[in-house]
Amino acid sequence: MAAAAIVSAVACIAAWSAVPWQGRQAALIMAAVMLTIALTEGDALTGLVFGAVLLLSAMLGTMGVRGTPSAATCCHRALVSLVMAICSFESVPGSTTGGTGAATEVAVAAHGGHGLNGVLSVLVLVGVVGVVLWTIVTEWFVAPVHHGRTARLLTTESWAMAAGVAVMCLGF
Repeated sequence: MAAAAIVSAVACIAAWSAVPWQGRQAALIMAAVMLTIALTEGDALTGLVFGAVLLLSAMLGTMGVRGTPSAATCCHRALVSLVMAICSFESVPGSTTGGTGAATEVAVAAHGGHGLNGVLSVLVLVGVVGVVLWTIVTEWFVAPVHHGRTARLLTTESWAMAAGVAVMCLGF
């Protein structure tokens, strides 16, 4: 997860002129959140804050890009941010639920493998599948907007984001 975050952020920064500021901020916010999650355990408040930051970043990430060549990649980044935000929000109830019995079982299943036991779990799964399918379709079936080095960097960023969100939301 941390490696995917670093690869994604470095690729986005390396493709600097091809990525508008909206896309760069979204990629850097996602990388910072992924790295922070990988390096810390986090609690309910952390999950809530990360979710809010990711939602704001997703909204900013698509602001003013309609009709531009980079609109699709900015929307892809925004979708990844939204999936990560849902995953962060899903960890909130699991982190704050204490005690024994059914509450503990729900807390363990809520973020420890996403046992498909709630609406957020289903949304995370649908979001991860959507991100991966978007990446596959865009990279294999859609004519590229950029060519050469820039296209390779944006492809690397796209696959790293898809892999990172899949590992983050399905692996924990």
